[in-house]
This record gives sequence, structure tokens and C-alpha cells, in this order.
Amino acid sequence: MIAKGAAPVTRVLLLLLCALLSACASRGGPPPMAAVPPTQSAVPAKPPASMGDGPPLDAYDLANVVEPVPKNEALARYGNHSPYTVLGQTYRVMPSRTGYVERGLASWYGRKFHGRLTSTREPYDMLTLTAAHKSLPLPSFARVTNLSNGLSLVVRINDRGPFVSNRIIDLSYAAAVKLGVKQTGTAMVEVRVIEPGINPDLGPRAAFIMDAPVKPRRAAAVAPLAATMRPLGLPVNVIEPSIYLQVGAFSSRENADLQKRRLLSGSVFPAFVDQVVTASGPVHRVRVGPLQNVELVDEFSRDIEALGFESPQVVIQ
Repeated sequence: MIAKGAAPVTRVLLLLLCALLSACASRGGPPPMAAVPPTQSAVPAKPPASMGDGPPLDAYDLANVVEPVPKNEALARYGNHSPYTVLGQTYRVMPSRTGYVERGLASWYGRKFHGRLTSTREPYDMLTLTAAHKSLPLPSFARVTNLSNGLSLVVRINDRGPFVSNRIIDLSYAAAVKLGVKQTGTAMVEVRVIEPGINPDLGPRAAFIMDAPVKPRRAAAVAPLAATMRPLGLPVNVIEPSIYLQVGAFSSRENADLQKRRLLSGSVFPAFVDQVVTASGPVHRVRVGPLQNVELVDEFSRDIEALGFESPQVVIQ
């Protein structure tokens, strides 16, 4: 029971409490993460595991996200253990990154991993130009070129992955946008390691010109990113390379033909055997292709593995 003389005080307290609750409700929860220049941290707390991967929930203007400058960094304390096993598959870290050049399929990763620790124990920031690789020493710098459109940029590799068959590199969201990979999900790329004083950077085959560059920010009041970027210096004829799946390689033509027959007995594949001459003699390669797109690469890879073959190697020529 409340004393009669205390009633006015109680009413005042109730009014103050209502006002406070109303103010909290009007905020609508915490504000969205604001992007900041690449030199600052834009990494939020670790998102819930149930959150699906994809682009940021807010659109960002990535005009001033600049390429990292390659430099000689010491090997990271974490992330270079070799061998290591993921999902039952064992991988080995290369003893040296010098001279590494590879063509293959790239994918990208985004908000599901934003804020989580990479293999080097650095927070993953999808708004910077980084990437993941299964076997290069960490960290490494590499120039990644989209072979379908000629776009090219430098990334800093500080994470492990992608642990999906037939992918050689996983790009950050920002790198995927700049290379035109975000729209397609995957792309044929060339990855070329850069080491100052050892492997000089060959420079981009193409570059983006950004109209009215500004600091990265939520792009609620700016034009779509595709409208604010245009490619510069594209080759006159960008010829999309052909994709093949290599199922085996043999010194004996007879063994290569035997594997080809075994391959064709299980399904209808555009399989063939070709020959290349190496320093140690001729090599007969069993290949499937050419394949028109990444979807066919994934479909044929699954079919080949279902026949009992090991995961085929993606070859881009």
C-alpha cells in the first residue's frame, strides 16, 4: 500500500519511466556498421553462426578502397602450420611463394565471416582487398586478374581457403566487386604472387576509374556501384579462356586411353587424350572439355568423382 502523501511522487516516477521507454523504442536498435577508410578498422563483433553468407546488409561505396602495397612481411605466427586438415582433406603449405602463378576459379566470401578471425588471427574485413588461399605462405601479396574481363588488382592473402573443390582463391567482398566477380559469384582468374625485389608486379591489364571518389560509406544516397565505375585500358579483344578438367596424366599412351575408356563407360563426357612434350618425355593427358561455364565444371566434377575418380584438376587455357 502507498501512503496518500506519496501518490504525486509515484505519478512523477511513472511518467519519467514511460518517457524513457518511449525514447528507447524510437531508436530502433543499434545503428548499422559504418564503413571507414581502409586504414581504420571496420570490423564488428562476430556475427551469429546462423547468418548466411553474402554481401553487406547495407550497400557501400567502395570508391577509395585502395590496393595494398606489396612488402616483405615475416611469416605469420599462425596459419602456416603444415600439413593441416580441413573437412577430411589434407593440405600442405608451399615452402616458398617465389614464382607462383596459377590459373583457376575464384569465389568470394562476405558478411558471414566479417569480424571473424582469419588464419593469421587478423579480423576478416570484407571491405578491404584481401583473399584466402589453401597453400601459399601467409601473408602473401598477389595480383589477381579476371580472365573474362581483364580487370586486375593486388590483394593481401591472409586466410586459408576456399575448401571447395576446383577453387583456387577466395576473394573478399571488396575485391570481388572491383574484379567483377561479385555479380557472377565465380570467375576464371590468374593469381600471380608479388615479392618486392624478386617478382616485380607486372601491373594491371585494366583498372577502375571511380567517379567522385569518397570515403567508403553506406551508399543510401549514391548511385549504384555499377554506375560509378567504368573499366579503363581493357584489351581490344578480351577472349574468354577455355576450361578443361584434367582427370589424369600418364607417360604411357596406353594407360591414358584405358582411363579415357573407363571414364566414358560411366557417362557421356567430351573426353579426349592429348600429348605434351616435357623435359622428362611425353605426357598423355586425359581431359574433359572445353566447358562453357563454371556450372558445368562443378557438375562434371561431381559426376567424375561419383565414378570413383579423384577430384579432377581445373585447367584454364
